[in-house]
Amino acid sequence: MNKIKKGDNVKVLIGKDSGRTGTVEKVLGKVDKVVVGGINIYKRSVKKMGNNQGGIIDLVKPVDISNIALICPNCKKQTRVGFIVEKDIKLRVCKKCGKEIK
Repeated sequence: MNKIKKGDNVKVLIGKDSGRTGTVEKVLGKVDKVVVGGINIYKRSVKKMGNNQGGIIDLVKPVDISNIALICPNCKKQTRVGFIVEKDIKLRVCKKCGKEIK
């Protein structure tokens, strides 16, 4: 079970977009990276091929999972994630407020 999931609000801690917030669109578990909407955008020039129009496009590149922090939906603070087990179910918990993160 990952600490960061798709749909979580996160804050970027390190990099060119540090301090900005966004929503996780995709989690790449094997390489420990996440794709955050509107964060870590790069420009790329592409040639025209068939029906695709050439030009400069925007690429969203993944961010390392250690460079982001979860924003708790309950207390709206940047926090770390803990786990508790209740009735054979593992739950994510905010370390600051102690409430469950859904």
